[in-house]
Amino acid sequence: MTFHSAISYARPEAPTRSLRSVEYDLLAQVTQRLRVAWANRATDFPALARAVTDNTQLWSTLASDVALPGNGLPAALRARLFYLYEFSAKHGRAILEEKASVEVLADINMAVMRGLRGDGGAR
Repeated sequence: MTFHSAISYARPEAPTRSLRSVEYDLLAQVTQRLRVAWANRATDFPALARAVTDNTQLWSTLASDVALPGNGLPAALRARLFYLYEFSAKHGRAILEEKASVEVLADINMAVMRGLRGDGGAR
């Protein structure tokens, strides 16, 4: 599920959630799927391909959002997030070519999740 579809298809009776909360949950879901798919890659490579593709799609959506002129994040943070999209897409291709592991992508997602939670410096 993409960032925008998660918002579009939210149940009307569900409590209103912040965008940060939605972003956090989507990153958590895709990160978990990456890790499970990586562990099962020998028997279910298509699941790994789907998880990597979903991670790239999520990052593409985030990059599109930070590239908008009206985005309220500081310019330096927007640039770093856009770079993370570029890196994640490139690393995702390397995973699909069986030249890299998902750990770097999971680490990136976790770091962004910590930032969304407000404890970016915590480990």
